[in-house]
Amino acid sequence: MARPIVAAAPSGAPAVSAVIELLKPITWFPPMWAYTCGLVSSGAAADGRWVDIVLGVLLAGPLICGTSQAVNDWYDRHVDAINEPNRPIPSGRIPGQWGLYVAIAWTLLSLAVAAAIGPLALAAGTVGLVLAWAYSAPPLRLKRNGWIGNAAVGACYEGLPWYTGAAVMTGIAPGAEIVTLAVLYSIGAHGIMTLNDFKSIGGDLRMGIASLPARLGVERAARVACVVMAVPQAIVVAAMAWWGYAAWAAAVAVLLAAQLVLMRRFLEDPAGRATWYSAAGVGLYVLGMLTCAFALRFGAP
Repeated sequence: MARPIVAAAPSGAPAVSAVIELLKPITWFPPMWAYTCGLVSSGAAADGRWVDIVLGVLLAGPLICGTSQAVNDWYDRHVDAINEPNRPIPSGRIPGQWGLYVAIAWTLLSLAVAAAIGPLALAAGTVGLVLAWAYSAPPLRLKRNGWIGNAAVGACYEGLPWYTGAAVMTGIAPGAEIVTLAVLYSIGAHGIMTLNDFKSIGGDLRMGIASLPARLGVERAARVACVVMAVPQAIVVAAMAWWGYAAWAAAVAVLLAAQLVLMRRFLEDPAGRATWYSAAGVGLYVLGMLTCAFALRFGAP
């Protein structure tokens, strides 16, 4: 299959604004939020740890997540030429090999910052960076399989930052409750990633990328996304109640019920309302994460 022609790039270094756009700041919020949930759920005091806290938030968002976006845009430049031709690389605003250079530089900077925080942050950061490259870059290119690729991104966006934030605050591996919540919300994030794939169905089909909307069709993929988001949250509610956080569990249940109402409307027109649900439903999803983090910090009311 012939690849689409990518716009010819001008010579010289890219503008700073183009590099920032390449790193997609709008995508930094989920891992930064999850990292903050880790900080809160650890129960540890912030006294004397503010440098590590700030570095950790930067590591989760602008650095590791930014790296993943640069890597993805570089290896997806031919797909973006179909789906999003105005992105920095296919439009030519990131010239030559600069997309790859930014991805490598941001990887090294991320490792340096993680090492400065400590060994647990370095270990978690390394895992995140490996997954970031594996998701987009050959030979693995996990994104070619929507089931596997979305699982990797979900782990990087939710579970790994949550675990890292708690580990950085305490200096030890987090306990079972934190790990359980981090895993469950990572699984639910698989559905969030599927929502993001609805905007690129055309290019994915032409370039052989088996995202779930391309693989299953719009309606089936939408139902899968909703189930994958809802079931882990239902388990979270049950687990929180089992651990003795009944009032907090009830709050998460209310947030889940609101999502179910929005999901019904989303399923009426998945292609047209995927972006709408990503904004409305995902906001409730992440509020549930923070609710759980406060529960672990403050205990039963």
